[in-house]
Amino acid sequence: MKNILACTFIFLLFSTIVFGKIILPSVFSDNIVLQQNSRVTIWGWSNPSETVKIVSSWNRSDTLLVKANNNSYWETRIQTGAAGGPFTLEIIGSTKVELKNVMLGEVWICSGQSNMEMTADWGIKNGNEEIKKANNPNIRIFHIEKMGAKYPQLTCNANWTESTPETMRSTSSLAYFFGRELQQRLNVPIGIIVSAWGGTPAEVWIEKSKIDNNPILNKDKYNEHYDWWPDTPGALYNSMIAPIIPYSIAGAIWYQGEANRNNYQIYSLLMKTLIENWRKDFNQEFPFYLVQIAPFNYRDNGNSQFVREQQEMVTKTTPKTGMVVVSDLVDDINDIHPKDKYTVGKRLANFALAEVYHQNIGEYKSPTFQSIQIEGNKVFLTFINAQGLKCTGKTPEKFLISGVDKNFLKANAKIDGNTIILSSKQIKNPIAVRFCFNDSTRADVFNSVGLPMAPFRTDNW
Repeated sequence: MKNILACTFIFLLFSTIVFGKIILPSVFSDNIVLQQNSRVTIWGWSNPSETVKIVSSWNRSDTLLVKANNNSYWETRIQTGAAGGPFTLEIIGSTKVELKNVMLGEVWICSGQSNMEMTADWGIKNGNEEIKKANNPNIRIFHIEKMGAKYPQLTCNANWTESTPETMRSTSSLAYFFGRELQQRLNVPIGIIVSAWGGTPAEVWIEKSKIDNNPILNKDKYNEHYDWWPDTPGALYNSMIAPIIPYSIAGAIWYQGEANRNNYQIYSLLMKTLIENWRKDFNQEFPFYLVQIAPFNYRDNGNSQFVREQQEMVTKTTPKTGMVVVSDLVDDINDIHPKDKYTVGKRLANFALAEVYHQNIGEYKSPTFQSIQIEGNKVFLTFINAQGLKCTGKTPEKFLISGVDKNFLKANAKIDGNTIILSSKQIKNPIAVRFCFNDSTRADVFNSVGLPMAPFRTDNW
């Protein structure tokens, strides 16, 4: 398929040179959403050295002229106004292309593995009802077809569509719910670019050179992670990210990590590399919000607790990032695909609404561990984002404490404001605490707005 795509595009470029046609990458199509109030990048191909004129119906007086280089390529930036539409966008050379039903609004990339890819037809919670009410012309979807490539591609198999029951049910339900929440709260058009593939490790979403040139990341480059599509990193960056660079966006959401359980030690560095890679290529310091992987019974030592720890580390070491905790949204720990994607999308949207769009939505972050103090046989833990701590039972049941023997036992726990006090009759000198720090334990402590406490440990054993 990648060879067919490449050959088709080479033929189109050859046709451009011979017949003088304007060619645009697939991300520029009818129904497109362009980032509002921005200088958005637009690019394409025409005759070599030809001057191309770009005219928008939202500001016809601001006509742009750009000259194609000797390889027929041209690129320029056009100013967009406030959210609205529909508009038209004309690209005029010796021929003309007119994009219709163009909207100005907010554009987000939605990427990752299967929990991002998961469609309503996979059996999400309230799926049939959500499909029926998915008609919304102010939500637009650019769903990139799954395809790998050894080299960066110029375009991809996708086109912009309005949200309908048919288009919603065949795209990421999480991305749709995220976009719908933004659209309802902001009352502007929302564009979601869905680029996701189940079972994929983070490495394949990063430019290959970023892995090859990093001595920490490239040492296990050829391990079992890459046997599903060519045995080098960058395979999906080339075919599912590169074709939309440098499209103007507001930010990115990410749900991935299960496929990196076997090399969790470098996961935070991988994600830092990915985020910096994308930000540099898109020429934007955009926000990046990730979903912490959910509890799941791997039936052996799945190492997923260490992935979650690394995910939280990303938010502490990389600016303009945030993490959504979903350990309370799992009905079945034997199903790696939790069905409640609406709540996940809403939690991600709340990050964006608070931090990007500066809306007063109250608390939107989960309680996270702040400090530990030990006094005799008691342990005092403090947390941030922890106003109104409460538990699902009479007392918290998921805290473990240990002495120097590293043998963790269930702790007696008491909530006191944003502090939790732990003890155990069997441990006279506790030194370490863990909370939900394994593959499949679900949180039982929440803040006042119902967000679950993030799993953590105080040791580094």
